[in-house]
Amino acid sequence: MATILFNEIVFGPVKSRRLGVSLGINLLPTDGKICSFDCIYCECGLNAQGRNAGKLPSGEEVKNALEEKLLKMKERGEKPDVITFAGNGEPTLHPEFASIIDDTLVLRDRFFPDTKVSVLSNSTMIRKQEVFEALCKVDYNILKLDSTDKNFVTLVDRPQQKSFDISSLIRDLKRFQGKLIIQTMFLKGEYEGQKIDNTTPEEIQGLIAALKEIQPQSVMIYSIDRETPVKGLKKVPKEELDRIANKFVEAGLSVEVSA
Repeated sequence: MATILFNEIVFGPVKSRRLGVSLGINLLPTDGKICSFDCIYCECGLNAQGRNAGKLPSGEEVKNALEEKLLKMKERGEKPDVITFAGNGEPTLHPEFASIIDDTLVLRDRFFPDTKVSVLSNSTMIRKQEVFEALCKVDYNILKLDSTDKNFVTLVDRPQQKSFDISSLIRDLKRFQGKLIIQTMFLKGEYEGQKIDNTTPEEIQGLIAALKEIQPQSVMIYSIDRETPVKGLKKVPKEELDRIANKFVEAGLSVEVSA
């Protein structure tokens, strides 16, 4: 099983395909993945490896680790373009997520006021008011929507919540009133004997219809870049991503392709 786990609370900075020089924050255990999705393409592996993972870092531990890292970067004359909540699973699962965002914004303003704060989220927790309000405060609120087809989402993203529903998710995404970036993973292949392909005309039409409802400030589209935890998945080439992007642009959407 392919696995890339982050073994620190604050990691990097690393060069991000989408965000530039990014200082990462991992709110999950450092020895296993915990997520409300179990995506078959996730570079952190599958949720099974996190069953015996350690505890979540406390809000105070996150604050102290970030303050120490920012101080060192300031002393070395290094400046991150962005501070990104990502790590070993879904960051908004942390029970102190909202207060951690507040602490991060205070530290950002103190050390690097021009640096942006971003959150990479699978969108599953935005129904919680405190999560919604926290995400409204960050510069880049980046939320996942890979497909509007229930079968694709069930097979590929594998929501761990029985109550997960695409229509409800779209309704919740609309609540941000455009203060969000949608992130969509395109891929092909086969898994458990079923074909995987969210680049079909039907898939694209479904996504465009949903995105026109959500009205995000932009859409990030990309494909797999590293080895995946399950076999049989294929990267969508940049030429095809560009064709998809053109369809989105024709529909009046702002799109960024990462390949």
